[in-house]
Amino acid sequence: MEVLRIDHVQLAMPAGREDEARRFYRDLLGIPERQKPPALARRGGVWFERGDLKVHLGVDEKFVAARKAHPALIVADLPALIARFKAAGIAVRDDEPLAGYLRVYVDDPFGNRLELLEPTPT
Repeated sequence: MEVLRIDHVQLAMPAGREDEARRFYRDLLGIPERQKPPALARRGGVWFERGDLKVHLGVDEKFVAARKAHPALIVADLPALIARFKAAGIAVRDDEPLAGYLRVYVDDPFGNRLELLEPTPT
């Protein structure tokens, strides 16, 4: 028996704010929305997927943002993504350098922390 890989990351969100999730994950990060299966769609939330990249947002009635725990997403052209976030009024935070990467943190509309990484040329 062995664990092979992560299938998806699920983050929590408050009820009724799916449009904000779409603006952030689909429109700013560029991850297409995938329709949830009908049995799960009743619960609210929204899924974003492209190939092996799967970020699911599920409604939590007792929502508390993930301020420390976070997914780290590998991106292409981090400077352009930073500019896109800043133009949208989203704060971008630097952190300690990490060898081999450019990296920043942003919060989604619900306060969940995301780490954005771009490998640096070797």
